[in-house]
Amino acid sequence: MTAAATDPELACPTSAVVDIVFSRWTTPILWTLNTHGRQRFVELERRIGTITPKVLTQRLRQLERDGMVVRTYHPEVPPRVEYEISELGRSLAPLFAHLAGWAAANMDKVERARHEYDTDLPR
Repeated sequence: MTAAATDPELACPTSAVVDIVFSRWTTPILWTLNTHGRQRFVELERRIGTITPKVLTQRLRQLERDGMVVRTYHPEVPPRVEYEISELGRSLAPLFAHLAGWAAANMDKVERARHEYDTDLPR
């Protein structure tokens, strides 16, 4: 048996990318920064809506570490911090556009399938 057959990351080379890009809050953060440009923490938090400050802080740190987001600290009084999507993060825009197109074309089918599954009892 090969290593690719036993290691999921080797069997599917996109799994590391999926972990980075599609974790729970990453997509809304990157989408918002790509759509609205550079933002302060509270602006980003307000635009996303349902994210907690703690989770937003954690995700922004991880995205900065992964090279997807650039954090700019302005040593003013009071200090100001802004976040923007990096070139690496921006390179995901075609992927997000493709996924948005897929969602527009197919989410009604997904909803129908869910409804059929949920109403087709017993299991």
